[in-house]
Amino acid sequence: MIILGLILLVVGLIAGIGILWTIGVVLVVVGILLWILGAVGHEVGGRRHYW
Repeated sequence: MIILGLILLVVGLIAGIGILWTIGVVLVVVGILLWILGAVGHEVGGRRHYW
């Protein structure tokens, strides 16, 4: 999810498409949040690990 967000950020910046940039930011933030929650041991969506 983080990698997809970064790809959308780059494409949005290069192409000048604001909605891709916004979706990219949201995906990066959600991906990092899920990564942190999984790293500290919280179950995310019923899973012990999220990847």
